[in-house]
Amino acid sequence: MSLPSIQIATAVARTNLAAILYDLDGTLVNTDPLHFQVWQAMLQAFGLEIDEPFYQTKISGRLNPAIVQDLLPHLSIAEQQTFIAQKEAQFREQAPQLTPLAGLGEIIQWAKEQGMKQGVVTNAPPENVHHVLKALHLESTFDQVVIADELGVGKPDPAPYLHALKMFDVIPEHAIAFEDSPSGMRSAVSAGIPTVGIASTHDAQTLYSLGATLVVPDFAAPELWALLTPKTV
Repeated sequence: MSLPSIQIATAVARTNLAAILYDLDGTLVNTDPLHFQVWQAMLQAFGLEIDEPFYQTKISGRLNPAIVQDLLPHLSIAEQQTFIAQKEAQFREQAPQLTPLAGLGEIIQWAKEQGMKQGVVTNAPPENVHHVLKALHLESTFDQVVIADELGVGKPDPAPYLHALKMFDVIPEHAIAFEDSPSGMRSAVSAGIPTVGIASTHDAQTLYSLGATLVVPDFAAPELWALLTPKTV
């Protein structure tokens, strides 16, 4: 990352930051290992063996109907819907073991103290969203939760993030987004929002190449706090 982009982002954080928008899967919590295990087991029943690189490029961050249509095109619409329902039910059964990414509680509390609006913008199925937020004890934390299925369009389209900005009455330059996947990065960056990559599921270089202002491993990273709370000269 270049110094000028850090300085630009820092200037925004210092004077104008009014809203923080978080992706869910891979950002608030690293659900990808659990999703990968469930996808792997269910696709094996159809003779399809997948590994983690396949999961990251073909599944992570995408909407379920598009994934199943690509991987199991021979299934009828009804069979695809049944497959998706079974997959997500298996995921939810194991969701109680999930824990938030390091530093998440601190940044949420910091943003509250600053009077910032906070929202979740996600491609996850609605039932999963509420289930995971409850498992993380965050079900009453956010001012808005934008769910692609309910909006009718998902990432990588910028529409989910644009909708969140509209709900908060905030311009893109006065917000910051956190994303872990290529589809999420494309969505937030295309909406004009300075976006921090969370390198939980994809490498930093991939996220930088898609327009990340900064890439960190989690919310406890000193570089993130230096961006959000710059020292005055």
